[in-house]
Amino acid sequence: MATKAYDPKQLEELLLQALQTEIGGINVYSAALECAIDDDLRKEWEDYLEETHNHHAILLNVFEELGLDPEKNSPGRQIVAHHGRSLVEAIKMAKAGAEPDAAQLVAAECVVLAETKDHMNWELIGHLAKEAKSGSTRVLKQAYEAVEQQEDHHLYHTTGWTRELWIKALGMPAVLPPPEEVKNVETAIGASRAEQARSQML
Repeated sequence: MATKAYDPKQLEELLLQALQTEIGGINVYSAALECAIDDDLRKEWEDYLEETHNHHAILLNVFEELGLDPEKNSPGRQIVAHHGRSLVEAIKMAKAGAEPDAAQLVAAECVVLAETKDHMNWELIGHLAKEAKSGSTRVLKQAYEAVEQQEDHHLYHTTGWTRELWIKALGMPAVLPPPEEVKNVETAIGASRAEQARSQML
């Protein structure tokens, strides 16, 4: 099969944004943990923080392997950094001015927002690694395979936590830990099925 062309400059931009997203994720999880009052959720976020540190290290290795500068800035990276700082500030505002349950919910929402960008970054890296099949994408494939399952967990499980915490806040019966956690969801289809099964788990 012929190698599919890609734009090396845009690959560098994607990697810069991905690296900054991991840096922001470390800060978001660190702030969110200060708002965690549910023991199961705190343990979840502690694990995800540790994994995010590892994802950052994996990306630094990608930069080294590809001969790219991890300190390089770009307009896109600046925007990602701004988003990360904004999420941390939102969590701090909630912790300072809201009831503990409400602050935990804000923190969960901020984690979902951060992980949505993070998950998309890695999906794009995986797509390029799969479709381009050039020498420079070998390291991308290795990195993607190392983090793919964990990234799925981060997004789908925290989305489930946030939904159930909102349902609880509305005064309705919630499934905690959420179905995504109980069923160890690893795919978008699995997340959808878990949500559909929640009524049976009440």
